[in-house]
Parts: sequence; structure tokens; C-alpha cells
Amino acid sequence: MDGLILVDKPRGATSHDIVARVRRALGIQQVGHFGTLDPLATGLLLVAVGRAVKLFPFFSKYQKVYAGEIRLGVATDTYDAEGEPVGQEASSLPDRPAVVAAVRHFVGDLLQTPPPYSAKKLSGRPLYKWARKGQAPQVAARPVRVDYFTVTDFRPPLVGFEVRCGSGTYVRSLAHELGARLGCGAHLAGLRRLAVGGYLLAEAQPIDRAEDMIRAGKSEELLRPLASLLSELPRLILTEADARGLQKGRAVASGDLVGTGETSGAAGPAGVCRLFDTAGHFLALARPDPDGSRLVPFLVLHPR
Repeated sequence: MDGLILVDKPRGATSHDIVARVRRALGIQQVGHFGTLDPLATGLLLVAVGRAVKLFPFFSKYQKVYAGEIRLGVATDTYDAEGEPVGQEASSLPDRPAVVAAVRHFVGDLLQTPPPYSAKKLSGRPLYKWARKGQAPQVAARPVRVDYFTVTDFRPPLVGFEVRCGSGTYVRSLAHELGARLGCGAHLAGLRRLAVGGYLLAEAQPIDRAEDMIRAGKSEELLRPLASLLSELPRLILTEADARGLQKGRAVASGDLVGTGETSGAAGPAGVCRLFDTAGHFLALARPDPDGSRLVPFLVLHPR
């Protein structure tokens, strides 16, 4: 089994918990996820099965859409509702126009510092391990991208929002920084992931339902097949001889292609394309060499 399963993660479970449950249900070890959701968060978790786990670097770059709630009036040490309050609760809260105006400052290309309780590593150790020992090392801010961040509801102290952001963005940090800008403190009260790239929460199954389908022999109804993944990249079809040579790392002459398949994108990053055999198997990812005469495989997925 190779492909992707879309799971609606429940609150309280870790992303690793979901992977472990899928692994047990399928009876295979090669299972992973594309993009961690905190235990507090719910929603779309992409669970990769078999050779699909190798595609993580590409899926991690997809934009993500979230809806959630921010609680104004008090910051926490984890930046979310699971943490301990930091400082006194604010005696007054900003009105909706003030919140809407403040939110606009967190759209575009930003520099963001990861939360102290996060898996981001410093000197080889996750930040949460430093934080649990009462240490607060200086962590460099990193560039992130927020396409939009909008207020969808205002019921003080709760602010409903929707955000679309790029890889590495911590929504918890957005909530914390919004509270700091407003001068009242804030933390993330709830979060639900609605989309990852073109994959939508509406297409996902609750983990209990996914397990039931697997046990009932309906795994294929859950699985997005390997050949359908990264459909935004060009799809090129190889001759049988070139397909056999891929496993040995051989490059493919650009003129030796059987043909091209349908693709929704004209070109991938740095010319990356998907290589298929004539039977429709997704064999590898490749990029052109400097003079464009050959395609050089850098990630082989399918053995021959």
C-alpha cells in the first residue's frame, strides 16, 4: 500500500498517536504524517503510507488553512490553552475595530519566533525540553508567510479567526504576538486545520471511521494512490529501458521520453518533474541537469 490517507484528528490526540493507530490497523510500519498538529488542535492530518512517506519535503511546503479562536486577556507560557497563565489577566479588552486593525500587522512575510514549548530544536534539543527545565534560550526568529489572517467572530474575550499560512508558521505564536500588540495578552483557545494545499478537511475521515474501513477491507476507499500525489508537478513517461535504469540512478535523456501526461502545473520548483513508466507507476522525482539534456533522478519511489 502506497499513498495518502486524510484523517480528521480529534482533540487530545497527538499526530504520532494517529500514525500509530493507522500503522496498527494496516499492519505495516512505513506510515508517517505530513505536518504536525498539536494535541489541542483538530482537523486535517495527512497520513502517508508506504513509499509516500518519502514525499514529506514537498508536502511540507504546502500552504495550510486554519480556523480557530483566540482568547484575549491573558497570555500563557505555551501560547495556548494548555499552558499556565503568565502575568495578571487584563482588566479591560480592546474592541473589535482595534483587534481587526492589529491582525493586519500579521499578514505577509514575517519574522516569527517559535513558541518556547515546541518541537523546534536548539543545539539538538527540542525547545520544550529547555522550557521544562525553566530555561529560556535565545532563539532566532525565522521567516514565515501569512497569506491572510481575518477576524470571523468577536465575542469577548474570544476572537474567531481564519488564517492561511506557509510552512513553519506557528498559529500559537500569532495569537501570542497579537495579544502583545494589543497590550492585553492572548493565547490560542482552539484550532482546526481546514486544508493542506489542495487537500480539504471535508474529504477526511475521523480516525475511528478510518480504522473501521481498514478492518473491513476497504483500505482502497481511503487511500489516495501514490500516482495521484504531487499532481501539480509535470508528469513524464519513460521508455521501459529507462524505467529499469532508474533504480541504478541513471539519468534519462530528454529525447527518450515516451510522452507526457496531464498535469495542472507547467513546471515544478527548479524544474522538478514526476517520472512514470508506461504502466502508470510513479517511479521517481527528477530535475534537469544544467544544460537541460538529461533528467537526473534524485528520489526513487518505485523499485523495478
